[in-house]
Amino acid sequence: MIAPVLVTGAAGFAGQHLLRLIAGDGPVTGWHRPGTEHPDLAGVSWAAVELLDRAAVAAAVRELAPSAIYHLAGVPHVGDSWAHAEETLAGNVVGTLNLFDGLRAAGLAPRVLVTGSATIYRPSTDALTEDAPVAPNTPYGTSKLAQEMVALDACRDHGIPVVVTRSFNHIGPLQSPAFAAPGFARQLARIEAGLMPPTLMVGNLEALRDLSDVRDTVRAYRALMLRGRPGACYNVCSGTAISMQTMLDGLRAHVRVPVTVAQDPARMRPADTPIVLGDRARLTADTGWEPTYSLATTLADLVEYWRGEANAERTR
Repeated sequence: MIAPVLVTGAAGFAGQHLLRLIAGDGPVTGWHRPGTEHPDLAGVSWAAVELLDRAAVAAAVRELAPSAIYHLAGVPHVGDSWAHAEETLAGNVVGTLNLFDGLRAAGLAPRVLVTGSATIYRPSTDALTEDAPVAPNTPYGTSKLAQEMVALDACRDHGIPVVVTRSFNHIGPLQSPAFAAPGFARQLARIEAGLMPPTLMVGNLEALRDLSDVRDTVRAYRALMLRGRPGACYNVCSGTAISMQTMLDGLRAHVRVPVTVAQDPARMRPADTPIVLGDRARLTADTGWEPTYSLATTLADLVEYWRGEANAERTR
């Protein structure tokens, strides 16, 4: 019997896209948090596992004995981390520590991909390589740096072949509207459907961000699972930064009604790095990965997804 691939956080945004990508490669088990829903996907088995429960994680890992693990679970929102620092640190650090402790206790050493974050880097106007200084300026970034340290320790000291990503912003269908791109797209779709007044509320539109389509991001994850070097960290990014204004203009181009834009002070972060730009040379050199989705395609698909959600809301 072939041991399954495990995906933690499988019911989340990137997790669902990853499942759709790898489900045909062999047996896959997705973990989701107890009490939460998960999609019904062909080729995927599901288990409810609380990553903050050390004993439950150890038992689940021992029983499953996975051949490989994509560790996507965690608390994802940068802005919310200011108000929920304790939850963010627990979700991203303690959950990861419990996973590796469970593997060690069971005597297992599968290949593990840990999805980290570019928020660990010191803010810079230059394209960030993996050798750039780290100095996170948010509770979320601090939690992701600690998560990375836990993962690399498991590789260095315990022989578990771990590859770590430093993922930059990725967007696409299924992402929570708490994030900028889907938040804009949802508002635009609801305005178009007549579900809200024609005023779009926004935060800082001057910030420059390196944006990737989530479907390209999970392709990078699979490529790194296959060909990434254990103990290495990899930027997962497009290598191009665009302003939030440009992204918003791209979304508005797909909406059929006039929209007014207004700034909402509540959407401004306590610390908002002016530019975040990554260098993907290491990822491309080691795996051959390159982005395949254009920004225009990504934004069009994002609007179409939220248009479907708005239409469903209107008919309820």
